[in-house]
Formats: sequence, C-alpha cells, structure tokens
Amino acid sequence: MSFSAPSLLLAAPLTAYLAFVSPWLGRRQYDRLARRRDHAPRALVHAYRLWIAEEWVWVAVAALILVLSPGVRPADLGFATPTNLSQIAPAVAGMTGAIVIGTVLLHRLARSGRAVPGQAAVAELMPRTSAERWHGLGMAVTAGVCEEIVYRGLLIALGVGALGLSTTAAAALALAVFVAGHWYQGWKGMAVVALLGFWLTIVYLATGSLLPPIVMHVLIDVRGLVCLPAPPRGTVGQAV
Repeated sequence: MSFSAPSLLLAAPLTAYLAFVSPWLGRRQYDRLARRRDHAPRALVHAYRLWIAEEWVWVAVAALILVLSPGVRPADLGFATPTNLSQIAPAVAGMTGAIVIGTVLLHRLARSGRAVPGQAAVAELMPRTSAERWHGLGMAVTAGVCEEIVYRGLLIALGVGALGLSTTAAAALALAVFVAGHWYQGWKGMAVVALLGFWLTIVYLATGSLLPPIVMHVLIDVRGLVCLPAPPRGTVGQAV
C-alpha cells in the first residue's frame, strides 16, 4: 500500500495527537469531571457528547486519508469481510461467553454493595441516571467503532505503508498508542486495556477485518458503561 503526500500531511498530526495530546487531555478531562460530577448534574452527559464528537472526527480524518490515497484500498484499513473465522471462532465465542458471565457476576457483586474489581479507575464514567446511561451506550458504541478504525485499522496501515514496519511491529506500536490513550485509568487500568487491546489486535490480524474486533469492543464497553451499576458516591475514581 502507498499513502499519498497529502494523506500523510493529515496522518502525521492525527497520529501525534493520538500518541501525545489525547492521553494528556483525557487525563485532564477525567480529573475535571471528577471534580465537577457531584455538583454539576449534566457534567457526565456533556463529557460523553464531547468525546463522542471527538472520536467521530478521528474517523472523518481517517476516511479523508483513505480517499486521498489511491494506492490504499479500504481492505488495507480493515474494511473487508472477515476470513479464517473458523480458526478464531472458539476464541471469540469463549470471550463472548466470559463477557456475559462476568457481567452477570459483577452485576450481582455490585448490587450486594461490594466493590467491583477495576471499577474504581473509571468510577466517574459510570452512569447514575437514565440520561447518562443512554449517553454511556452511545459512548460504548462510538468507542468500539471509532477506536478500532483509527487505532487498529489506520495506525497499523500507516506503520506498514508509511514507515515500512512489519505488520507485527506496526501492530505493537499501534497498541502502545491505544494503551496510552487510556492513561486516565492509571497503570492498573492501562494493563487491563493492554491485554484486551492485544486480544483485539490478534483477532483483527487473524481475520483481516475490523468487524469482529469492533463487535467485541462494543460488547466490552457496553458491559462496563451500561450493564454494571455505578459505584456508591464517594468512592474513588470502562470504555476501552
């Protein structure tokens, strides 16, 4: 694949933003949300709207990069029918089952008043009202679609087509940027994100399609942002 000069002029600032600005800005925004949440009833709704809009802007830029590069096919960015599904079907089915079972168990744990493992890192993102829950659903779907297109599809393609890296090296670099984007969750949260991101990357590379990782990413975030009750107020602060 060959990216054109105009497309690289767009790709360079987007990549720099994702790698350096987004982690720093996300941490500041999360800390600000934590300070305002209890006395500003719509603070979380406004934050979700901002993040949803931002991530769709990323996708719009990625689409423009693709349009400006005749030497790059949509399939190079993962817009293709999945292949080798039979090989990864057991892993995908197992992961889906684990998500469903884990959601039920964690929901019961939360209802009992006990702390849900890992939830403290993203406590301020947990919806408390129906309006927040609907926006949380929108955020989960947006993150699943947009982050897979940009972090998995675009960045891996840029690593291979623009930097001349091997697919493995490009995927590792893209994963590092993806994990950095979750800096607001702290090191423990980032470790979990790294494991999930690694698994989603394997699924993408095995199938050549973004569709399976998008579906799994959405399910993971719906579980974290919609299906689990919010922790009690006063606890310390998951979209992957």
